[in-house]
Amino acid sequence: MRWPKHPLDFVRPSRFRPPFCPWPECPAHLSPGRGFQRFGSYRRQHHPARIPRFRCRHCFHTCSRQTFSTTYYLKRPELLLAVASGLAACSAQRQIARSSLCAKTSVTRMAERLGRHAILFHARCLRSLPGFAEPIVHDHFETFVGRQDQALGVGTAVGATSRFVFDIDPAPHRGSGRRPDRNPPSPASHQARRPYVASIRRTFRALLKLASGPQSSVWVVDGRTDYAAAARPPGIAARVELRVFPNPVRGPKGSPRSPEAVARDRAMFPVDQLHQLLRHSCADHKRETLAFGRRLESILGRAHLMAVWKNFLKARSERAPDRTTPAMLVGLAEAPWRWERLLSRRLFWSREKPRWAALRLYRKRWTKDLPALERKHAV
Repeated sequence: MRWPKHPLDFVRPSRFRPPFCPWPECPAHLSPGRGFQRFGSYRRQHHPARIPRFRCRHCFHTCSRQTFSTTYYLKRPELLLAVASGLAACSAQRQIARSSLCAKTSVTRMAERLGRHAILFHARCLRSLPGFAEPIVHDHFETFVGRQDQALGVGTAVGATSRFVFDIDPAPHRGSGRRPDRNPPSPASHQARRPYVASIRRTFRALLKLASGPQSSVWVVDGRTDYAAAARPPGIAARVELRVFPNPVRGPKGSPRSPEAVARDRAMFPVDQLHQLLRHSCADHKRETLAFGRRLESILGRAHLMAVWKNFLKARSERAPDRTTPAMLVGLAEAPWRWERLLSRRLFWSREKPRWAALRLYRKRWTKDLPALERKHAV
């Protein structure tokens, strides 16, 4: 995958030219732009170097070098790398704010920015993927949105050999807890919604377009009956081969595992490892009500950030001395990356064109009836 190695701030102003027009309405937005002329410069308060400005010859809108940087509109751009590494190291937002000497709201906004960048970067990775032929291990990671009666299943599709995270999709549903002020849902409404079936079907349709060859792809799943229901449509049933490993009944802690449990753990290990990593490295998935995520879009954005970190920055195994990353095994990278390279350029949703579910998460349109003070990102 073609991606710059150095951040945009390291590029000399005299050698920088806008790669395209940042305005979506401009005809030079989707094509490489060469019709730009210099339009002065300005200085930032953070860095004394001059930032060149340019004007598009097609739409006559102006832009600068900072327009194509991930630190656009930031008063403290040096905090972006610290927030990204802190979120991947199980630090809560208040802890990052205390160690970085900034406000907690600044960390929250940077976390939202990082989540949106990770969603678009993941969409670019899937578009640049040369195809895959390995089995896909799929399971849902269970967490909460705000409180325990609003449960959320995060569908994760991981490569069985490379352990590359191919897809992340939400499945919000009602929690299993009981509350006296809420009536239980009717069976008809539950049968009409079935969020797990919709989530699994979206993952099937997204990854079947990337599979190499017309042959059926192998999916390793647990005993949830929603997989058979999701694979029922003719366009999916002909190309999906389900290998089911039901979750067996386990004995007390420390007791030996049954042969069925050993086979299940061995087959589902790639996705179980990802779930353990999410539970260990994300503060919003701790079993503490104070640390629960408040918005579904924020939780999924941080999950995409962890997926990108696992694919490009983290080694495939913690114990093996091999530092090969999952992105190297699928042909998207030649060496392990760093946060500086991952955040070297800004991405635009109108050019990356993510799929429908990812675009709803990016623009914060998944949750209906948001409060008036909740920001909705549209550009």
